Amino acid sequence: MTDISQTESSSGARSTPLSLPMPTLRRPDEPGAPFDVDRRGRRLRDLRISVTDRCNFRCVYCMPKEIFGRDYAFLERDELLSFEEITRIARAAARGGVQKIRLTGGEPLLRRGLERLVEMLAEIRTPEGEPLDIALTTNGSALAVKADALKAAGLDRVTVSIDSLDEQTFQSMNDVKFPLARVLDGLEAAHTAGLGPIKVNMVVKKGVNDHDIVPMARYFKDTPYVLRFIEYMDVGSTNGWRLDDVITADAIVSRISSEMPLEPLDPTTPGETATRWRYADGTNEIGVIASVTQAFCSTCTRARISTEGQLFTCLFADAGYDLRGLLRADCTDEELDGALRGIWASRTDNYSERRTSLTPGSRRKIEMSYIGG
Repeated sequence: MTDISQTESSSGARSTPLSLPMPTLRRPDEPGAPFDVDRRGRRLRDLRISVTDRCNFRCVYCMPKEIFGRDYAFLERDELLSFEEITRIARAAARGGVQKIRLTGGEPLLRRGLERLVEMLAEIRTPEGEPLDIALTTNGSALAVKADALKAAGLDRVTVSIDSLDEQTFQSMNDVKFPLARVLDGLEAAHTAGLGPIKVNMVVKKGVNDHDIVPMARYFKDTPYVLRFIEYMDVGSTNGWRLDDVITADAIVSRISSEMPLEPLDPTTPGETATRWRYADGTNEIGVIASVTQAFCSTCTRARISTEGQLFTCLFADAGYDLRGLLRADCTDEELDGALRGIWASRTDNYSERRTSLTPGSRRKIEMSYIGG
């Protein structure tokens, strides 16, 4: 297996990810037809775009400080996709059936001028004339000062990562001593700006923050925010993932329901990642993303674009397709559409269905900070 790790802990160097050869260009049977389903019958509906590989947090499950230290070689500016290149990919994806765009990172609010990109994406229309649903996932550190501008630019929704309401635990997990109060201020600013419905993501790791499951549920139960718990996942190769560190979705629901009874809810859209539960008293709902113990590969409708323009068809991928090279070789729209169509039609990914306790050590995978969550 080729080692395509993004990091080398000894030197802080960044290796170049492995690029897969482009599949044969695919043309639709009818002009304007959506992309074909992949080899498992799944359509492309959601595109997640990483706008930066940099982050001001060093969360232990994503960018551990001992790997992503002061000497770590992040991408140079000219290596990043420009806003025009991102928009061109998004427009091609929309022509093929994509309905949702999510901006990720790294921490996307560190990308200078992000509001302009949101404006450009907001101008895109689907073949039916509908605007795209544009969302953003953030650690919330700059949200208090950015929320109004993002809303004015056309952003629809935000998801904010908060792994604990205990100050010591929160700062331990972000590992840069960033105060919780500033993230909560950002959450409130996003709500006031109308960036909703707002979701709050909590990655749960046994022995680190699982004692905060019920307090988090209790705190957000009577708020406008939808709390989602995420099983600790083996994304990338640097977070030291072990199956023993996973608190299962069933255990999370059981803990909460023992104090605040929960009832299952139906999915709102096909391919939804979170199973939904509502409080029996009708006050709110929670979601649980169980990629480890309840794999949802069979309904996955997502593709991801890395900061430097690699397209990945799975969060746990070990290689991608170089769209930046295609764009900078002055490809036509037809060639770009054909490449995306061919990549998706050849997709077979189902990593989470095949995962075992030994799988994470068997190969290197792209880091979450590079590919986006």
